[in-house]
Amino acid sequence: MVAHLIEFATNHYILVGIFVVLLALLLAHTVQGGGKSLSTGELTALVNKEAGVVVDIRPSKEYAAGHIVGAVNIPQDKLAARIGELEKHKAKTIILVDALGQTAGTHARELMKSGFTAAKLSGGISSWKGDNLPLVK
Repeated sequence: MVAHLIEFATNHYILVGIFVVLLALLLAHTVQGGGKSLSTGELTALVNKEAGVVVDIRPSKEYAAGHIVGAVNIPQDKLAARIGELEKHKAKTIILVDALGQTAGTHARELMKSGFTAAKLSGGISSWKGDNLPLVK
């Protein structure tokens, strides 16, 4: 099997080169990814020390169905327009929570460009639920 892979790579070196470059770009983008990625335990510890503020960026309907205690709801499509609401928390870490942890990094990066310290909950609210942690409605 390895021999076939080597043969393919030598016969199609341009395709393999493009694949390697795209893979490197994907890894670089993922590593750059918009703030630290926190586990549910790290999020809880940060909030308990009053060093973090949870901002739930899911739509209001999803937020109302269940959210982390004390979380502020600013839907992701309104985050840029409502960033001023977070100014009072600039000394703390803003922890963004989305549904699955897929879009929070992009928005955390935007907050960091505006001078905030930002992080995201790894796995989003689904990881919170998966760890059987409480939600309020």
